[in-house]
Amino acid sequence: MPEQRFPQLAHWGAYTAVVKDGRLVRCEPFERDRHPSPMLDAIPEMVYSPLRIARPAVREGWLKKRQRAGRGAERFVEVDWDQALSLAAEELARVRSEHGAASIFGGSYGWSSAGRFHHARTQLRRFLYAGGGCTDQVGNYSWGCAQFFLPHVLGTYESVDGKVTDWPNLIRHTKLFVAFGGMALKNGQVASGGIGEHTMLQWIEQAKQAGMEFVVVSPTRADCPAVLGAQWIAVRPNTDAAMMLAMAHVLATENRHDRKFLDACCTGWERVEAYLAGRSDGTPKTPEWAAAICGVPADTIRDLARRLAGTRSFLTAAWSLQRAHHGEQPYWALITLAAMLGQIGLPGGGFGFGFGSMGAIGNPRGAGSPAMPLGSNAGPKIPVARVADMLLSPNAEYDFNGERHRYPDVRLVYWAGGNPFHHHQDLNRLRVAWSRPETVIVNDTWWTATARRADIVLPATTTLERNDVGAGARDRFIFAMHKAIDPIAGSRHDFDIFRSLAGRLGYEEKFSENRDESAWLHTIYGRAREAHAKAGSALPAFDAFWQAGYVEQPLPAQDFVMFAEFRADPKAHPLRTPSGRIELYSERIAGFGYADCPPHAAWIPPREWLGAEAARRFPLHLVTIQPPARLHGQMDPGPVSRRTKIAGRERVAMNPADAAARGLTSGDVVRIFNERGECLGGLQIDAGTAPSVIVMATGAWYDPADDSSRPLERHGNPNVLAFDAGTSRLAQGPSPLSVLVQVEKWTAEAPAVRAFDPPEIASSSLPR
Repeated sequence: MPEQRFPQLAHWGAYTAVVKDGRLVRCEPFERDRHPSPMLDAIPEMVYSPLRIARPAVREGWLKKRQRAGRGAERFVEVDWDQALSLAAEELARVRSEHGAASIFGGSYGWSSAGRFHHARTQLRRFLYAGGGCTDQVGNYSWGCAQFFLPHVLGTYESVDGKVTDWPNLIRHTKLFVAFGGMALKNGQVASGGIGEHTMLQWIEQAKQAGMEFVVVSPTRADCPAVLGAQWIAVRPNTDAAMMLAMAHVLATENRHDRKFLDACCTGWERVEAYLAGRSDGTPKTPEWAAAICGVPADTIRDLARRLAGTRSFLTAAWSLQRAHHGEQPYWALITLAAMLGQIGLPGGGFGFGFGSMGAIGNPRGAGSPAMPLGSNAGPKIPVARVADMLLSPNAEYDFNGERHRYPDVRLVYWAGGNPFHHHQDLNRLRVAWSRPETVIVNDTWWTATARRADIVLPATTTLERNDVGAGARDRFIFAMHKAIDPIAGSRHDFDIFRSLAGRLGYEEKFSENRDESAWLHTIYGRAREAHAKAGSALPAFDAFWQAGYVEQPLPAQDFVMFAEFRADPKAHPLRTPSGRIELYSERIAGFGYADCPPHAAWIPPREWLGAEAARRFPLHLVTIQPPARLHGQMDPGPVSRRTKIAGRERVAMNPADAAARGLTSGDVVRIFNERGECLGGLQIDAGTAPSVIVMATGAWYDPADDSSRPLERHGNPNVLAFDAGTSRLAQGPSPLSVLVQVEKWTAEAPAVRAFDPPEIASSSLPR
């Protein structure tokens, strides 16, 4: 039988699935993609992985006695779909009836599929919303701090969500591009919703050809790829705000700031200037003051400030900067610095967040991409990173964004398309919290750490086993995702699972709207067509699109410059802030009275950093990065990710001097530990890692050695080390970049990694 070819899309790239005799044999990159990701090579092995969940399974203790004890440790019993769905529906109905909608938690944070219809989190939320609501999550782990903080300063969070001055405009006009937090090319491999064309490298190459200069401020040289030809400034982690404030001090004291822009487009400059000068707190924010904090020489800080003021310049900060304790402050300091330069709203000038944090940031944006409607939720919402707090402290009060809230009493967790045992911080604490609900139901494709810690597990298909429509919000292509193979073993589509559950619970029509897969694909593509028609462009009809496999969205005829209209006429185009202007000092935030988030950009020492008292015991700052060979935890068992490991564990990069002081050499298995947890990793000595810093990628599948309160994590998941606290009472974002640790050589025999061993399945009479 000849090979068959099917168009497909993943968050790490578009591809053609090549199938022979009904089996996926390889994935060929999209023909229009000049820089495809090697992660595509992991897909065939993952599709047929022994970690695939073959049939519905129920934890033995829950099935027999509804016991919560044993979650994550007990074996599973396979059941047929009818029994599994009946158990899940009965439990959902019981909990909702006895305890109300808020007792069901359905946030299910995770990227899941690039397809817009078969997107697990969307399907789960539609299902629970249609049934009367649930406790949901707001924000995200990527830039959740900025999402709730930036509207107070800018009236919107679009500057972190990708609506930024685009690369074509920057290439034509920007002379100096300064990136706080780096421009790592590995991050350009992925984009939420899929990516047809990996553009990050080509934009950088064009910028270099146009004469743009780059400066990268980061603790690691890896964030400063050679193609940039950039000046690398090695800064201590979590101290960027101090460096920015010192640069602002230079502009103010040398009269290099734009008073006209500050007066016309900003509010609160006088208060900020008093802070910079030290009149409000007795400490002038001089380069010498900042040098002692951030480890960057005062002259380097002073020189960079002067260079910015002397040319058309653009500032960006990686998403990682706000994923730290007091993560609001570096973003506010960067906005303050950009406002003082007076180039916001000018071609090639100003600022924008996230360049280098994900693929497609800075791409020209089309008129609209397909999207699946959610419906409305009658239940409460919590900040995305406060899951463990909610489960551990039902009915406790907490502050969030100027309001006082109370955590719901959650009795049932339903998770689909995500893995909190990857995303969340302080996993030992999360393990305790996860034991509290009466029932945990999980739809998953593989035996992830979350699926292993469920009571009812329902096997879900991969994107290759169904039809879908895929597109990223900043990508210029929309893709037809054709079913390439039949569902593996007993897996079903999330939509079909939820439709069956909704039928048992009496609201199937409300959930499905009487549409099957085909009808929904026509509907969501049709909505994208309508958006383009309103913008004056045309997309082909569905059948033509489906046959072609993709469509290229028409791009805007003009460059986009963020805040251009506002700058041109602030009164006619005010921002959605109380003053209508950029709030360098926020009276609204001042009214919240949060000591951990003052009303203007400030240096607030994080709970853990190299200047903290805790550094005496734990003298290394752990910087966690997005992995180069997988997406978060997705495809970690695959061949591409496994090749990056050392001794079968996540690699740990360390400066040569720090390694020598500990008697370590590359290839050693090391123990990384602090008061919260410990994990093993494989050492890589790296001169591009700043002193007193170690670097680990996130996403190694969680592998605790036992069920104790502080087990050894054998595989190298750094989230056992991170503390679980919000960035501040304002944003309540995650703080995984503020972590101190110690490292030592593991001298005993290294324990085997068991993360990729399927759980024990009790004997079953089901046919195989």
